[in-house]
Amino acid sequence: MEYNEYLLKTKSLLESNNAKIIAHYYVDELVQRLAEDTGGLVSDSLEMARYGAKQQESTLIVAGVKFMGETAKILSPDKKIYMLDMEATCSLDIGCDYVNFKKFCDDHPDREVVVYANTSAEVKSIADWVVTSSMAVSLVEHLTSLGKKLIWAPDKYLGNYILEKTGADMLLWDGSCIVHEEYKALELRNMIKKYPDSDVLVHPESPRSIIQMAHVVGSTTKLIEASKNSSKKYIIVATEKGIFYQMKKYSPEKIFFEAPTEGEGATCKSCGRCPWMNLNTANKVLNVFKSKSNEIILAHDIIVKAKVPIDRMVNFRLNNVTHKAS
Repeated sequence: MEYNEYLLKTKSLLESNNAKIIAHYYVDELVQRLAEDTGGLVSDSLEMARYGAKQQESTLIVAGVKFMGETAKILSPDKKIYMLDMEATCSLDIGCDYVNFKKFCDDHPDREVVVYANTSAEVKSIADWVVTSSMAVSLVEHLTSLGKKLIWAPDKYLGNYILEKTGADMLLWDGSCIVHEEYKALELRNMIKKYPDSDVLVHPESPRSIIQMAHVVGSTTKLIEASKNSSKKYIIVATEKGIFYQMKKYSPEKIFFEAPTEGEGATCKSCGRCPWMNLNTANKVLNVFKSKSNEIILAHDIIVKAKVPIDRMVNFRLNNVTHKAS
């Protein structure tokens, strides 16, 4: 199907269902284009949810993974939230199940619980704070200045990055992203030698050896901004390749490379693909309302409890930005 045909059908679908698409930077380029061209949003997970809550439409279609749909539901409890694919999840979410994590927290009652956005609504409901990668360091610095001892979950690589930056007293949950964990330091070093006129942009969910070679470490939004501002011809990126659509849109003259995940003998030199993000396809946009079986449903008490640490995060970020600007 040609893109214009997808676009016309998608516009009709959204209008008839009073719906809007919110999509993550990591999903397929075609899905991102459909979100943009129908008046929706392509962004990081928190901005997706916050944007959705401000829209007059009664229904949101989430192109991303399940925890993003849950966050949208937490911030828009009266809206219907549909996933393009209910099987689209996240290894960080899977690796931090509610029962085991609650026991871990209960074993350390003297510590405040800080969880990454890549967690289930249930896990968020027992946290004191929810954070995104863009504000994790500043929040942990703040809590450390107050003498707080912390629990961090679920990503151990991001947790270790925060520890190095802050020196916090923080226990780490043993979780990781299956995409970012696969980047290889030796192969990245060789790529940098091959393209010396390059900037290396790395998401902090990556191993320490990869982070140490980065020119910029940061959230998806920060990496897109860094690619836009870079004066280099070549940009090497260590995060899901779906982000290239936004980067190329702003910098069509630059050449983008995926950071390598395998060595010279491998069939796939760089396989930095999230299998769950790639479940989000344009056909599923058109089919999302057929079965109505992919709606996010959360218990009221989970929504109420999970909203508390999310609101704290939003308020901290707003106050922190205001303070820096003044």
